[in-house]
Amino acid sequence: MNEQPLILNGTVVAQQIKDELAVRVQTLTEKGVVPCLATILVGDDPASATYVRMKGNACARLGIRSLKVELGKTTSTAGLVAEIERLNDDPSVHGILLQHPVPEHIDERAAFEAIRLDKDVDGVTTAGFAQNAFGMAAYPSCTPAAILAILDHYGLPIEGKHAVVVGRSPILGKPVSQMLLNRNATVTVCHSRTQDLGRIVALGDIVVAAVGRPQFIRGDWIKEGAVVLDAGYNEGNVGDVDYEACLPRVSAITPVPAGVGPVTIATLLKHTVEAAERTL
Repeated sequence: MNEQPLILNGTVVAQQIKDELAVRVQTLTEKGVVPCLATILVGDDPASATYVRMKGNACARLGIRSLKVELGKTTSTAGLVAEIERLNDDPSVHGILLQHPVPEHIDERAAFEAIRLDKDVDGVTTAGFAQNAFGMAAYPSCTPAAILAILDHYGLPIEGKHAVVVGRSPILGKPVSQMLLNRNATVTVCHSRTQDLGRIVALGDIVVAAVGRPQFIRGDWIKEGAVVLDAGYNEGNVGDVDYEACLPRVSAITPVPAGVGPVTIATLLKHTVEAAERTL
């Protein structure tokens, strides 16, 4: 491509969201309501601990209370569910985030389902997923919502475009597909086992990479002028897209880091503030 590609700076988008939230948090605090996000960390995975700390720091900067719940790696499913139910019953807690992944012996889906819908600010319950499919979710999954927020911030059209989503997880690939479909995109969902994947990705006006494999999406797969959103984050600060190889072909692309990630965290804070506002 001759034109310089647009780098979709997630830090800028996230800051705009947080600037708007600061006013709303101030208003709530003056009314005696301090928005509170409870984060649950099970076990001692260092990456998960880092994510929880980042979310806590982001809360603190906005005046949102961050309640950290740390459980040992031998915690049972029943023990985790009991902790979630305690937070459900605590009126001072407005949002509950269970940090993924949990230790293998825990039934993660059962734990997610224990989160009450009005506190499911990360969009992980099946009821929340169903509402999202119908375009009715109060709190859609945060990363999919972040992807749409980036597209909207930069005025990139969705309606009528062919969006190819690579990944089918219940909190990323599937919900972002539904959200794009609800915005009148034509959506193809692929995954790591899709045959002739490169040919299908090459059809995409919008490509969402959410497969969880470093630099999986190759430059020669990308259609000239496509918009690429990389929702992956892998060891070594690389995404699911081969950024350097894709750069000459795209019209717009998110970097990793400073792309989708900061907007995901800002969206989580936004949902928590909205949940607090609903209590008034």
